[in-house]
Amino acid sequence: MEPLHVIVVGCGRVGSELASRLSAQGHETTIVDRDRRAFRRLPPNWKGKSVLGYGFDRDTLEEAGITYAKALAAVTSGDNTNILTARIARETYFIKDVVARIYDPKRAVIYQKLGISTVATVTWTTEQAVRRLFPGKSYAEWTDPSGEVSLMEVLIPPSLCGKKLSQIEQPGLLKPVSLRRSTKVSIVGPDTVGQDGDVLYLAIASSYVEKFESILAEGKSAK
Repeated sequence: MEPLHVIVVGCGRVGSELASRLSAQGHETTIVDRDRRAFRRLPPNWKGKSVLGYGFDRDTLEEAGITYAKALAAVTSGDNTNILTARIARETYFIKDVVARIYDPKRAVIYQKLGISTVATVTWTTEQAVRRLFPGKSYAEWTDPSGEVSLMEVLIPPSLCGKKLSQIEQPGLLKPVSLRRSTKVSIVGPDTVGQDGDVLYLAIASSYVEKFESILAEGKSAK
């Protein structure tokens, strides 16, 4: 994956872990927090940038480099702060890939209508946050012992929104299995249509993963 500039707002346990992981992966990472003491949570070998301030303050965000950032994670301890920060990133600075941590899972639908991916506190993992920050890639949830078949998770790309998911099936290579929409999960049927924000789980042959990811990156149909 090409290194990107990523901003993490909130340097609590979650934010510091996420920022550390992104930096270790080679991404240019900036973390923002209103409390200078919070930066103590960062590891001694932290190579990113730390900015003191509020994530919803535009001067702070610009100091953090939002004008050239490619992704932002709002992971403070407050839902209102996270949604405001995420909205500013999406609507003012046109950051495409934004993820927000939420405490009230009922708000997930509201976030998704705004085009913001969410991870509820009860299910939060750094891995999930990374997946939503970089949606153009599939992630293996399970692989059989032989390594020949995997169950993978991928965010629905724009090319599949409003289209039947059955069209991407490739006999013997790829088959859509289930779909998560907001907090509900359903089995993919022949008439299931993808929507923005959906998460698709599919069974895929290992030999087809690279091809499928190139299709996702190009925004084409698998057919």
